[in-house]
Amino acid sequence: MAWVYYLRLVSTKFEATCLAARVEEGTLWATKRLPRYVGVFQTNKGRFGVKAFWD
Repeated sequence: MAWVYYLRLVSTKFEATCLAARVEEGTLWATKRLPRYVGVFQTNKGRFGVKAFWD
């Protein structure tokens, strides 16, 4: 079973992109199991978020 985690909402796309890069590098996790997909999305209210997919 796969899970999609919505990690955090931030106010700018730059912050979301930086957070996504840190997730892809694995600097935020104690385990070395990296997500298959990391993406940045925008909510209806204009905030940006990061989602990650682990399988």
